[in-house]
Amino acid sequence: METILSSPSLSPLFNPKPSSPKTLLSPSLQPNSKSLLLTKPITSSLKKQSVPSLKISLPIPKDWFSYAQQGLAALALSLALNFCPLLPSGNALASEFDVLNEGPPKDSYVVDDAGVLSRVTKSDIKRLMSELEYKKNFHINFITVRKLTSKADAFEYADQVLERWYPSVEEGNNKGIVVLVTSQKEGAITGGPAFVQAVGETILDATVSENLPVLATEEKYNEAIFSSAKRLVAAIDGLPDPGGPKLNENKRESNFKTKEETDEKRGQFSLVVGGLLVIAFVVPMAQYYAYVSRK
Repeated sequence: METILSSPSLSPLFNPKPSSPKTLLSPSLQPNSKSLLLTKPITSSLKKQSVPSLKISLPIPKDWFSYAQQGLAALALSLALNFCPLLPSGNALASEFDVLNEGPPKDSYVVDDAGVLSRVTKSDIKRLMSELEYKKNFHINFITVRKLTSKADAFEYADQVLERWYPSVEEGNNKGIVVLVTSQKEGAITGGPAFVQAVGETILDATVSENLPVLATEEKYNEAIFSSAKRLVAAIDGLPDPGGPKLNENKRESNFKTKEETDEKRGQFSLVVGGLLVIAFVVPMAQYYAYVSRK
């Protein structure tokens, strides 16, 4: 009887307890109470240890990666500042195409794309052109560019600017365009029919051949523009021509030797070298002969 009551299969019938899924298992599958007590702290300890290990290990690669990103960003910025030249501000950022697209200047009569004109020259041009436009109703724009890539010369570019800025004959009739190309040291003047007639072909050709190229060759760009402006205004006002600068034809002395001078120097050099070679061979032989003869 004791054996039957102590049987594990019948004990739940006489000792009713709150059932759980674990008590419904067979004795062979039910875990031992001791094993349950052992597994609980093991699993809980694993969970407690795994979480802190992740918290400690994760920030290390994260901080290292962020430091690496910051270092690469700083290196890229320094390289960009060292190897990328800073562009000037203002109209110097414009190109020949920007000059065409932006149209004529509204606040002045100058588009200094090359960045070679001073503030004083721009102010003098504005004053002179304002008086001309007020008295004679002629408007002249002055343009400086570094170089031309779309047109062959300054004349084609000046005509292109005139057609783009003033598309119709009525708009460009009393307009003039003066272009100075600093790299090519040349200039051009064009304009509408009324402007060309008021200035005259003689003054136009003289200004293009004298004022612009001569002074540009000497890199006197401010004087080239302002002297051209005064010459055009004088022609429109009917005043005497102030004239243009004269090309400095001073012949520079050449640093190269002529053929005769080179041959003469070469002969002298050969004599000197030959004398040194003779001395280098004869003197040791004479010394050796004198030493041998004494013995």
